Amino acid sequence: MLLLKVKQMVVEYGEKLVEKGLVVATWGNISARNGEEEVFVITPSGMEYTKLEPEDIVEVDLDGKPLATGRKPSVETPVHAAIYRARPDVRAIVHTHSINASACAAARVEIPCIMEDMAAMVGGAVKVAKYAPSGSQELARNVVEALGDRNAVLLANHGVVAVGKNLEEAFKVSLVVEKSAEIFFKSKILGNPVSLTEGEVELIRNFYLNSYGQK
Repeated sequence: MLLLKVKQMVVEYGEKLVEKGLVVATWGNISARNGEEEVFVITPSGMEYTKLEPEDIVEVDLDGKPLATGRKPSVETPVHAAIYRARPDVRAIVHTHSINASACAAARVEIPCIMEDMAAMVGGAVKVAKYAPSGSQELARNVVEALGDRNAVLLANHGVVAVGKNLEEAFKVSLVVEKSAEIFFKSKILGNPVSLTEGEVELIRNFYLNSYGQK
């Protein structure tokens, strides 16, 4: 029952990515842990989000190997698997090709932490992972290194990866990163955007984690 529910949520968030314009066609991917530490589910390779059914979502182990016959998992499965191995706190991952953040990825320019919501949800600037071909173990290593303990990373000449404690949070992080990238561009037109200090980021992040919302 839990596995089916997680797969259904992946399908629903795939539709949300399309609705918000964070992906086009079959690009990007989504994954989530299914309750077991050594297993996660991920969107299949090359299928339209609006046409996915729960049975299309692929169950894989932390080496990225499918656990059943059926659909092929996303080509970016090695990236997801590497993040889950490195970050036990991460329960869901959303990979998008949103326009403004992807422009930063194409220019290989990190998104500075200039907004409070970015400090709260990402935990600092969104760094750029060194370029490597899609689906490669090299890219997986580069992403884990650049991600560190934050909740988002840019993939050089590619797109964005956002992570969270669940699909809702990972999705929100992807929205905040895209909004922050757009604000970064517009603030540069007005002058030089001013980043929050490390101390300010830490204060905002701790407040978000420990005091924000209905606990």
